[in-house]
Amino acid sequence: MKNLRLELNKAAQFLADGTMEAWAPKVKAAQAALENGTCPGNDFLGWLHLPSAFPASLMEDLKQTAAQLRELCDVIVVAGIGGSYLGARAVIEALGNSFGWLMAESHRPVMLFAGNNIGEDYLAELCDYLKGRRFGVINVSKSGTTTETALAFRLLRRLCEEERGLDVARKVIVAVTDAHRGAARTQADQEGYKSFIIPDNVGGRFSVLTPVGLLPIACAGYDIDALMQGAADMEKATGSDVPYEENPAERYAALRNALYAAGKKIEILVNFQPKLHYMNEWWKQLYGESEGKDGKGIFPAAVDFTTDLHSMGQWIQEGERTIFETVVSVETSAHTLRVPHDDANLDGLNFLEGKRVDEVNKMAELGTQVAHVDGGVPNIRIVLPRLDAYGLGQLIYFFERACGISGILLGVNPFNQPGVEAYKKNMFALLDKPGYEAESKAIRERLAR
Repeated sequence: MKNLRLELNKAAQFLADGTMEAWAPKVKAAQAALENGTCPGNDFLGWLHLPSAFPASLMEDLKQTAAQLRELCDVIVVAGIGGSYLGARAVIEALGNSFGWLMAESHRPVMLFAGNNIGEDYLAELCDYLKGRRFGVINVSKSGTTTETALAFRLLRRLCEEERGLDVARKVIVAVTDAHRGAARTQADQEGYKSFIIPDNVGGRFSVLTPVGLLPIACAGYDIDALMQGAADMEKATGSDVPYEENPAERYAALRNALYAAGKKIEILVNFQPKLHYMNEWWKQLYGESEGKDGKGIFPAAVDFTTDLHSMGQWIQEGERTIFETVVSVETSAHTLRVPHDDANLDGLNFLEGKRVDEVNKMAELGTQVAHVDGGVPNIRIVLPRLDAYGLGQLIYFFERACGISGILLGVNPFNQPGVEAYKKNMFALLDKPGYEAESKAIRERLAR
């Protein structure tokens, strides 16, 4: 199968001659730090060789569990937030029929997501939808106490028991959680839920290629063997033994850091394929949570083109020149749809007659690239041969490997997220959670000023 392709010339041209070559020693040192486990956060490197070393027995267990859930459920709700759901949703939506949720009979089960917000209307409407339906729940939480996910799971568990009975509920609720500790582990053991382990040495945003992502993706009916094969092949293609000039992860990490050093503080991930919207969302967490610390980090933004050319296009074309773009381009469309002839030609589109819609989209992509480069926006292009499980496995691992290298180059710990806890402490204090009395008083005094 063909590998993804990285095109850098439309971005490297914004740098002085020899810049990319000058980064080679630093990049190779960062790769060595990953491989040798000498980098900050080295206790969270379990993702690094996961694709090539994934246990066959675990893969079979995941597929069998997914088959049982698909047999017993018409709807499956994945409860999780951040890395506990974004990767799975990215793959499911990229591979799925754009209107599959309207065709439940032929696209069973319907995959829904909860536990990623605290929207009362969202949760109430979800519960209303689930009443009377055969549904199950995959609860993805290492601790079992993350507020958004724990709250949603409490509601979903109760509803599942009421709608389907205790015995069936125990068969259609699955926990993906810690091996030994935490509320979700305790509850799974007490209730007898089938469970899978989130490895201790894999952080949430790097966990899509563990049961966190693989179980929901298999439940949706997609080929997790092909997904992992793509990731394993990309693991090999981006290894520390691959020369810098041929290593896509090393080159991407070097270029984005060189652009950052040159004043490009914002990276915009672009797609021209609507199915990649949640891949953008997954990427934003991966890079934002990995690099945004110690007063450093490229700000990760994302847009869906051509849609957002009619909203963000003006700013990208002529706004502050602190940005660069990384475009994920899908080479081959899964469908063939041609522009028909129209006798009246009131819209003036007969010049497109007979052309594939994808050709029109590709010309929009190339035209946008030329315009933005002319407007001073460096443009990196990642080309996927097809939008399939194998290609997505490659893309996921490519971004993960490059993220680890890039964070080390930046001089931060790419595998922690200390800043995420700040809002939680304030929220708990304002909700009068036991043990937060002093914080509650201090925050309320600040709010009253």
